[in-house]
Amino acid sequence: MGKTLEEHLRFAACYWHSFCGTGQDPFGSGTRDFPWDSHTDPMDKAKGRLDAAFEFFSKLGVPFYCFHDRDMSPEGNTVGESEKNLRTLVALAKERQQATGVKLLWGTANLFSSPRYMNGGATNPDFRVVTHAAAQVKCAIEATVELGGQNYVFWGGREGYTTLLNTDMKRELDNLGQFLRLARDYGRQNGFKGTYLIEPKPMEPSKHQYDFDAATVVGFLRAQGLDQDFKLNIEANHATLAGHTFSHELQVAADAGLLGSVDANRGDSQNGWDTDQFPTDIYQTTEAMMIILGAGGLGSGGLNFDAKVRRNSSDPEDLFLAHIGGMDAFARGLEVAAKLLEQSPLRSMRTARYRSFEEGDGLRFSKGELKLQDLAKLAEKHENLPLISGKQELIENIINQYL
Repeated sequence: MGKTLEEHLRFAACYWHSFCGTGQDPFGSGTRDFPWDSHTDPMDKAKGRLDAAFEFFSKLGVPFYCFHDRDMSPEGNTVGESEKNLRTLVALAKERQQATGVKLLWGTANLFSSPRYMNGGATNPDFRVVTHAAAQVKCAIEATVELGGQNYVFWGGREGYTTLLNTDMKRELDNLGQFLRLARDYGRQNGFKGTYLIEPKPMEPSKHQYDFDAATVVGFLRAQGLDQDFKLNIEANHATLAGHTFSHELQVAADAGLLGSVDANRGDSQNGWDTDQFPTDIYQTTEAMMIILGAGGLGSGGLNFDAKVRRNSSDPEDLFLAHIGGMDAFARGLEVAAKLLEQSPLRSMRTARYRSFEEGDGLRFSKGELKLQDLAKLAEKHENLPLISGKQELIENIINQYL
């Protein structure tokens, strides 16, 4: 479709699952041993992790990576110490980027792990906590600018509520909008020319999060006047948790003109948890790439593998194999999607299904030229309507043929 696979598939590896996650879960300790954890000093650990990360990025061949501030550097005893730690690691990361050619797809701040954020970051009912969230975001934006990040992500890990009995939801949403406007303005004033991204996610860990799904986020951005600077970062597993499909969330964002980037993973339909598995379902990647291609691509966004190897995948090579499988699945999905759009009858079948709105009274309705009473009168002319098949089985069969 006029571009190379490399231009379409802007792959990124994530810092957190790959180099911070040991495989620990609520029922057992970790199964992955990292050599940098032998250091007793947190900054020495962080430097060892950084070297390993860039060794992995360059060997794997991904053009991009993504990080949270606390993935890259440890939190200090004070705000100033935390900022100093991050600046130190950012300087080293900049050297590694220059040496390897790997670039930063996006940065973000972790506003969910610290106990201070148990009631949220930007939506916290305690203003003092909001100031700490602002300090982190300010520093993370500065780090993203310094490293040439093409996007900056906000993931509201705890921006939501557990019970409405103690929650002023309108105030919290307005505070979130105000916080995002301040962050947007600070980034622009300090040289950030990229896209701000919101990542929808339902429930976990809050009972109800304010970024529940793509439609919720689109409505919030428009209500707060943020839809000119912000787009959506859609994650497949989050779509599953919201009761949607990955393709549904992509389509909602694309139809709103706000599809910005993708966290490429998959969930488990039998597990109500964010399993963050690597994407290997080619049917799913095909549907996803059809929508992404139809939207004109991801622009400055990319396909970030926000995914982790299984707890019993304990060999270092498993991390390579998982990423390679995910990249192959999206590459095959892209190739199949392009053929479906260019060679199959799917597009013409969809167009034909809505042909009645392209002419006559249907076209007048679409243009707003008819009133409700006009439609009621027209109904008298359309008695004994024929049933028109949606041909779902045929469409699914066509996709299987191209697969």
